[in-house]
Amino acid sequence: MDKRAKILVVEDENDINKLICSILENKGYNVIPAFSGTEALMRVENEKWHMILLDLMIPGIDGEEVILKIREITKAPIIVVSAKTSKKTKLELLEKGADDFICKPFDPDEVVARVKSNLRRYLEFSTGGEKKNNILVYKDISLNIESKEVKVGQTLITLTAREFDILELLLKNPSKVYSKSNIFESIWEEEFLGEYNTINVHVSRLRTKLCNAGDGKDYIETVWGMGYRLRK
Repeated sequence: MDKRAKILVVEDENDINKLICSILENKGYNVIPAFSGTEALMRVENEKWHMILLDLMIPGIDGEEVILKIREITKAPIIVVSAKTSKKTKLELLEKGADDFICKPFDPDEVVARVKSNLRRYLEFSTGGEKKNNILVYKDISLNIESKEVKVGQTLITLTAREFDILELLLKNPSKVYSKSNIFESIWEEEFLGEYNTINVHVSRLRTKLCNAGDGKDYIETVWGMGYRLRK
């Protein structure tokens, strides 16, 4: 299913752009290159994308600003591909709306694995599968699994792919307390190695968006020493 995905690769170094496109095209993806922040935004505004791979050091509008602007348009996963590898940089990018991070120089197998993982989460309910009961509702939150729309009351909110997945997880079992390791291993599908800040950033951002759309209501409860659940 993910082989139908349309991927935008934003990288100004021609050789690296070609390499990433070649890696993904060899796996059957529909890949289009872009070489500046300005070009990337123009394409995102005018076409539908299932994923964006984005370098930070690009001409025109820089990568971090591009992330913020893309998030105003689409929930499609954004994977940053960059030589900037500090923990602080990664956390700042997550706060701005990125979903994942690939460090340069990269391993082609890692690129493919991360693309597949993020696309699977984003696309798995878009076609086929179980069609009934595709809307989850809790209080005045409604989440459409198929269309990937989330509303608080009548207000449509824009979530990143990770935020959507976390909210879906909580909505599927509203009374359950999910530990940070539960959330990480369910959403990232990797072993939890104490990535507390990653979970905190995503849950905090999700909580803020729900609160802002819900006239100040706090929908997610922190159960100290245990994890998170929907507020009763």
